[in-house]
Amino acid sequence: MISTNQFKNGAHIEVDGTIFRIMDFQHVKPGKGGAFVRTKLKRVGDGNVVDKTFRAGEKFRPVRTETRKMQYLYDAGEAAVFMDTESYEQTELQRDSIADEMQWVRPNDEVDLLLVDERPTGVQVASAVELAVTETDPGLKGDTASGGGTKPATLESGVVIQVPLFVNEGDRVRVDTRNGEYVSRA
Repeated sequence: MISTNQFKNGAHIEVDGTIFRIMDFQHVKPGKGGAFVRTKLKRVGDGNVVDKTFRAGEKFRPVRTETRKMQYLYDAGEAAVFMDTESYEQTELQRDSIADEMQWVRPNDEVDLLLVDERPTGVQVASAVELAVTETDPGLKGDTASGGGTKPATLESGVVIQVPLFVNEGDRVRVDTRNGEYVSRA
């Protein structure tokens, strides 16, 4: 059993027969009454995020999770298709439940597929990725030396981020996947 004082972001727990991923949690000790834990949980089945409050010390069944290296093959409409590089077995995941992570993934990229109780449920991407800029406006002369200001740029995966004015089409940039911000040129 896992107690509320053992919660970690990204851990999985089972609450009332439903498996949730802990997105965020906060221990609260009010002046009066018992302590409690306020959580933000993402339902594994459909990706809905719910806020739940638990008494401190409450126990839950831990859920067995593992990751497996898979190659993203293609988008099959409502689902994304992945292939195990060792057994060549293909797995599909509903596109809407992994949309945030998939904006950083190109076809043939390797990702970690998250398995919860032997069922594929999500995709884990690196905290930073390198992608090429496919479309952006040129920086104006004089603006590039000062380094101040940003402009929108479309990356090869299709996502649009803000980049400094000196970044041009064809440049490779490093992007933080957690918040979608430009980190550096690659």
